[in-house]
Amino acid sequence: MTFILPEQPMTSPPLIGIVVSSAREARFDEKHELWIHEIAKQRKDLAIELIDLCDHSLPFFDDPQSASSADQSRARQRWADRLAPIDGLIVVTPEYDQGTSAELKVAFDIAGQEIGRKPIGFVGYGGTGRAIEQLQLVAIELQMAPVRNAVHIGIAEFIGIWQQGKNFNDYPHLAQAAKALLDDIVWWAQALKTPRENI
Repeated sequence: MTFILPEQPMTSPPLIGIVVSSAREARFDEKHELWIHEIAKQRKDLAIELIDLCDHSLPFFDDPQSASSADQSRARQRWADRLAPIDGLIVVTPEYDQGTSAELKVAFDIAGQEIGRKPIGFVGYGGTGRAIEQLQLVAIELQMAPVRNAVHIGIAEFIGIWQQGKNFNDYPHLAQAAKALLDDIVWWAQALKTPRENI
């Protein structure tokens, strides 16, 4: 389905953050993040920023042995400040045991009001789509607006790219899914920006 916005005064395009959500040393997120980033860069109706969770030392729990309370508070504030100017998010998520990464769930839990009433979409890989389903429910609870379309990189595509020398061009249906996802994100980012700013 294609959404058509009513004509509006010329404004800057919405700023969309692409989140690399795995912090594991052997993560595969970067291939997918670079792929969706390259597709998004070709569009004129959005601006893109990459957000890597490895760049943010987010506390998993209040443990005085791992970080002081002041350090944890500063980490949370830096994370909130990073998300504040973003108009929408695209999260690149692995699927571990039919769920997402622990660090991504923590990042959501401590984000606070900075992500509320913003659209969010997902690029998932390495599973059956359960991680995306779970994240959509989490996003609703955080008063975000998860979009319908997502990119599901199944096991066959994942193994092909990871181990068999193939690339994303060998799976044109993924680019089609990415376009639908980006169309949704842009529409909802534009639709929600003014009402959100007037709260």
